[in-house]
Amino acid sequence: MRLLLFFGTNLAVILIASVTLRLLGVDSYLAQNGIQYGSLLAFAAVFGFAGSIISLLISKRMAKWSTKARVIESPRTPAERWLVDTVAQLAKNAGIGMPEVAIFPASQSNAFATGWNKNDALVAVSEGLLSRFNKDEIRAVLGHEIGHVANGDMVTLALIQGVVNTFVIFASRVIGSLVDRVVFRNESGHGIGFFVVSIIAEIVLGILASTIVFWFSRRREFRADIAGAQLAGRGAMISALQRLKQESEVPDQMPDTLQAFGINRGARGGLSALFMTHPPLEDRIDALTRAQL
Repeated sequence: MRLLLFFGTNLAVILIASVTLRLLGVDSYLAQNGIQYGSLLAFAAVFGFAGSIISLLISKRMAKWSTKARVIESPRTPAERWLVDTVAQLAKNAGIGMPEVAIFPASQSNAFATGWNKNDALVAVSEGLLSRFNKDEIRAVLGHEIGHVANGDMVTLALIQGVVNTFVIFASRVIGSLVDRVVFRNESGHGIGFFVVSIIAEIVLGILASTIVFWFSRRREFRADIAGAQLAGRGAMISALQRLKQESEVPDQMPDTLQAFGINRGARGGLSALFMTHPPLEDRIDALTRAQL
C-alpha cells in the first residue's frame, strides 16, 4: 500500500507537471534548434526528482486520506493504549522518533508505514489485523513497519524513483520528437504528434520502469522482516508471516488486491512477478528462518 500510494502520487505529479510545462511552452523552447540532449537531461532530472520528492513529502497526508485512517491522538480504549505504547517502545528500540499511530477501516489484515523522514513517520494498522492477530504477532507486524522507517526505505525509494523519473521524462520526449519528425514529418519545433506520443510514452515507460522500484521494494522486505524479528522476536515474526499466508489461501479472506504487507493471493511468475511489490511469503519465511540475527 505504501509503495502503490507513492507510485500513484508520483506518476500523477509527473503527468500534471508535464502537461503544465507543455502549456507554458517549455518543451517548445528546448526544441527551438533541434532537440538539445544536455538541456533535456537537466530538465528531466529537475522535474523527475521534484516529482518523487513531492510524493515523499505528501505521503503521510495521502495515506491518511486514501485509507481513511484515524490517528490516535488520545487512546480511547485499552487496546488503543497498548497499540500506542507498543509503537513507542519499538520506535525507541529502533532509535527513531515516535511515529503517528493510526487505525484504518479494513476487514483484511493490513499494515503500512510512511513518512518523509525517520522522525516524522506514520504507522497504521487495519481493524481486521487487530481483531485476528494476537499481541505478539501484532508487535511483529509493527516491528516490520518500524523497520521500514528505521532503514530509511521511503527516502531511498524517493531517490530511486527520481532516477527512474529522469529516464522516463527524457526518453519519452526523445521518442515523441523522433515520431514527430519521422512519422508526422514535422521539421520545425514540436507538433501535436510530439505531445500525444510523449504523453503516451511517459505513461508506458513509467509503468515499465516501475519494475525497478518494485524490485527494490522486494529486497527491502527481507530487511524489514529481519528488523521485525530483532524488535519483536523471530518466532513472533514468523508466526505473523504464517498467519498472513493462511489468510492469503482463503478466497474470502484475502481478495486479489494488495493486502497485508502488499501480498496477493497465490504465487505468481513470469511477467507479472516483475510487478510484485513483495516477495512470496514462503520465501520470506524461509529467509527469516535462516537469517543470522
